[in-house]
Amino acid sequence: MKDEIQLIENNQKEIEDRFYKHLEFGTGGLRAELGAGTNRLNLFTIRRAAEGMAQYIKKQGQQAMKNGIVIAYDTRHFSEEFALEVAKTVGKHKIKVYLFQECRPTPELSFAIRYFKATAGVVITASHNPPEYNGFKVYGHDGGQIPPAIAKEIIGFIDNVEDELKITVETEQDLINQGILNYVLEEVDEAYQKSLLTLRQDPTLLEKHADELIIVYTPLHGAGNRPVREGLKRYGFGNVNVVSKQEMPDPDFSTVSSPNPEEHNAFEMAIAKGEKVNADILMATDPDADRLGVAVKNRNGKFEILTGNQLGALLLNYLLVQKRERGSLPKNGVVIKTIVTSELGRVIAEKYGIQTIDTLTGFKFIGEKIDEFEKSGKYTFLFGYEESYGYLIGDFVRDKDAVQAALLTAEMATYYKAQGKSVYQGLLEIYKEYGYYLESLKSLTLKGKEGVDEISRILDHFRGNPPEHFGKRKVVLIEDYLHREKYNVNNSDKVSTDLPKSNVIKYLLEDESWVCIRPSGTEPKCKFYFGVKKDTQEQSNEALKNLEMYVMDIVESINT
Repeated sequence: MKDEIQLIENNQKEIEDRFYKHLEFGTGGLRAELGAGTNRLNLFTIRRAAEGMAQYIKKQGQQAMKNGIVIAYDTRHFSEEFALEVAKTVGKHKIKVYLFQECRPTPELSFAIRYFKATAGVVITASHNPPEYNGFKVYGHDGGQIPPAIAKEIIGFIDNVEDELKITVETEQDLINQGILNYVLEEVDEAYQKSLLTLRQDPTLLEKHADELIIVYTPLHGAGNRPVREGLKRYGFGNVNVVSKQEMPDPDFSTVSSPNPEEHNAFEMAIAKGEKVNADILMATDPDADRLGVAVKNRNGKFEILTGNQLGALLLNYLLVQKRERGSLPKNGVVIKTIVTSELGRVIAEKYGIQTIDTLTGFKFIGEKIDEFEKSGKYTFLFGYEESYGYLIGDFVRDKDAVQAALLTAEMATYYKAQGKSVYQGLLEIYKEYGYYLESLKSLTLKGKEGVDEISRILDHFRGNPPEHFGKRKVVLIEDYLHREKYNVNNSDKVSTDLPKSNVIKYLLEDESWVCIRPSGTEPKCKFYFGVKKDTQEQSNEALKNLEMYVMDIVESINT
């Protein structure tokens, strides 16, 4: 690390970016580029975060310390080392530690917290970010990402660390000898897999037809490899073809430009494999296996990558169809989605008498609602999802779970194949019934202190100068989540959003189109979300393109 500092000692801008602040918690904890500096992820900033976690757990009392913390990690650079460092830092305070012996997905970490009845959990991951990133993601006793109030409290303890260079840790062997550090693996794997089996909607269908489905799967060098393949095997899928060059861990993710299943190039090898084996469906999980991407054959027989909103609609529709046929659809069932997720899920749920509730972006808010409804009994959770490839079916996990989603997707594909249909045909049937909903996302990457200031200028402009029209479409409702209010343009009425404060603004237009703008909580980006609804794909494509162009022209004028 000393050598790294010496290399940049004459680069004032680089030094400022690395040291102008300490790492801050985003939507799920810390996430940053690896390297030297207080604004980078390294041995010392990991210890600083872990020390804050330890102080928070100690404040909860002896029982919380005895219940302990679960730690998992993915396949990134230094993930295993950082996980052990967290264990050594927290364990020094006599807090019990369950540490996964091998890399495992983020959702299995969530499951393990509930399985061991632990006080908290940490997973070392940067999810789908480029290889130069890693992170420290924090979970509460319910298995969900920590909500803002607890994050604020932990941040307070972290801020009280005067000098991270002076934090002391216990040795691994001493913690093992004291019974504080406990390595875990097979026991949790088995319990998790048994829970996954409970998500089968039609076991008879799987017994008869699962082997007929031809699957290609790639873990993109990540932690999903073993649990996804084991889950598919237990569901009865015997025709699973793994992309061999992307099967094993590789922290550089050298076969892709980005290990993100949202990026189409991540599917290049899977598509080649799929064409070779005449696959019905292609599936890809990101490095910590909380996101699932899927590609299916379109009308021309070519593999087309589904958007997160499309797969979400397909999975939700399949779930509700199956539950209604079996008489297991609860009257108080609820679907939970984020404010930037397609409205198609809402209209599908309405057909079955199921309510849909919106949350802020970030799956932790969905997990928070699941916990709230479990305690109150007001609703029975059925499905949660977000446009960025995150889905949850069984609430034994409280974060998005690509393993669950992969298994249900395979079952759903089997359902259509047994009828002589493709998944794509199933999607077209949904569009025909409900309308052609289409969404997109544009992002501006704005790094460093200057980037933070630029993102603030963009949000301030849209908030202070709200457009009355976006092209020919009149704005009818403005949802300002920073001020926690919805403003009806037609009658000037204002009502509360009933959601936590967040620097997000959303415009709803007269033709059911919408635009939402927010800074990313995990990346140096300003994100622009778009949604339209028309009668045909051609109409939706044109409407979406025009809406994107209009908004991005405004953004360009702000920056100039």
